[in-house]
Amino acid sequence: MGSVKDVELLRPPTESRSGEGIFLFSDRFSVFDWGVMPDLIDGKGKSICIIGAWFFEKLQDLGLKTHYIGVLDDGKVKNLKDVVSPPYRMLVKFLRVIKPKLDGKSYDYSDFKKQDGNFVIPLEVIYRNSLPAGSSVFRRLKEGKISLADIGLDEFPKENTKLKSPIIDFSTKFESQDRYISQDEAKSIAGLKDKEFEKIKEYTLIANKVITEAVERISVSNEDGKFEFGFDENRQIIFVDVIGTPDECRFMYDGIQVSKEVLRSYYRKTDWYEKLVEAKSRDFVKWRELVGQNPPTLPNEIKKLVSELYMSFCNEITQRDWFKVRSFKDVVKEVKSYFG
Repeated sequence: MGSVKDVELLRPPTESRSGEGIFLFSDRFSVFDWGVMPDLIDGKGKSICIIGAWFFEKLQDLGLKTHYIGVLDDGKVKNLKDVVSPPYRMLVKFLRVIKPKLDGKSYDYSDFKKQDGNFVIPLEVIYRNSLPAGSSVFRRLKEGKISLADIGLDEFPKENTKLKSPIIDFSTKFESQDRYISQDEAKSIAGLKDKEFEKIKEYTLIANKVITEAVERISVSNEDGKFEFGFDENRQIIFVDVIGTPDECRFMYDGIQVSKEVLRSYYRKTDWYEKLVEAKSRDFVKWRELVGQNPPTLPNEIKKLVSELYMSFCNEITQRDWFKVRSFKDVVKEVKSYFG
């Protein structure tokens, strides 16, 4: 069980052979690395499953390798076009998950340099097409953790700056909270060769373009997002986890973020969030224990609105009425009345 999806392992992976399993997408959600939050968002799991499958199939049509096999419907593995009801289960190849060892307050990644293949690469690869309000880039620039040269800019950017070329960022995947790292550190901790590292960046730009062009057709902009990768048994780079969903990407429509940012916006106004930020500043590893309280539940009207946001976006992007909800445009208009 993960924060937002469950896993059913059908065949475990080995060092020489990939496994097979099922992602069961739930209506749970997670924000700020907390883990499972107290509410369920109706229809979210099916929406994420459908959108993720839709983009995986787009990448496979281009010849890119992914761990996606198909969605499950009536016990059969199918492509989306052959499915009648909204699926929530996805059949995928499973790779080994090797986690870095915690050594005091730092992590030891030496095991990754010893692996030949068939494992999840311990990185989240982030692309940025713009710098919307809330982007971590502004904070990291102010704190001196990155420079303007690192992101190809000559002066400090303003909010909502559109970038001439995408920025590719890296963060850790298996640490207690995501940590942004330099390209050199990313390549080093994952044990990547120069050509492999460049291939990951190339695949990131291709997938970014696929997603960007798809959402632009419905007047949505793709601000930023993340991908995860792995090596198959032949040490070929493949996309893993899920791609192109509002949980992996920051989409904008009419000034409103079509993503988990709606939920983040609500929680940023709570006492729980203030305690969370303070706890993270005190202890990078054990911060959850220091918060001292659980997150509050969402008001019913916010839950219903976010539910409609996921389902209407799914209908719109796939151009198919999977769910009986209001139009995407009408839902975003109401979201804007709360958070605009």
